[in-house]
Amino acid sequence: MTEIDDALTRWSAGERAGRPLLVLLHGYGADENDLFGLVPYLPDGLAVASVAAPLTPPWPMPGRSWYPIDSLNTRDAAGITLAAEGLLRWLDDVAADAAHVALLGFSQGAAVALQALRLAPERIDAVVVLSGYAAPGDLPNDAALQERKPPVFWGRGSRDDVIPPNLIDHTAQWLPSHAELSGRVYPGLTHSISEQELSDVDVFLSQWKDSLDT
Repeated sequence: MTEIDDALTRWSAGERAGRPLLVLLHGYGADENDLFGLVPYLPDGLAVASVAAPLTPPWPMPGRSWYPIDSLNTRDAAGITLAAEGLLRWLDDVAADAAHVALLGFSQGAAVALQALRLAPERIDAVVVLSGYAAPGDLPNDAALQERKPPVFWGRGSRDDVIPPNLIDHTAQWLPSHAELSGRVYPGLTHSISEQELSDVDVFLSQWKDSLDT
């Protein structure tokens, strides 16, 4: 099992109780501090937690990782599932009282976010996928997702050469049938996040938050 060390989690300021929870999942070689800098660009009224992935990449790579990567062309779906199961256990332990949960992940973190949604569609309301992908293979709750179609935002750069093309193609085919999909391909953007993308994410999350009040 892969376990999240909650002592490393960074939380946004303010009251958490009664607020929708947004969990930030960083990419390979980063840590809980990386995406926490996005908090000022996110909608008000959310409790935001930026968690640290449970693994340490091989030296000399800094930071942390959600699952091992042997090369840029290999991604192990079993490792992604283990990481997603660890995230769901963390939610049960730390945020069991959160009635509404959304996930925002970058790269590796985005793959884990989508896998967590697939494992527990009743637990996750919405997902933001930045420079990430859906893991290949079938999971038992995929059929439930096809019925429910939760909102998912998928943003990526046109010049992102980190995620293999076959995984981009798979995600482009898989997401529309399993989610209410929105998003954009950002011209000239590499494996990173742009200001325009942050603006689009703010709109997406604001719409999700507003929908909870209707």
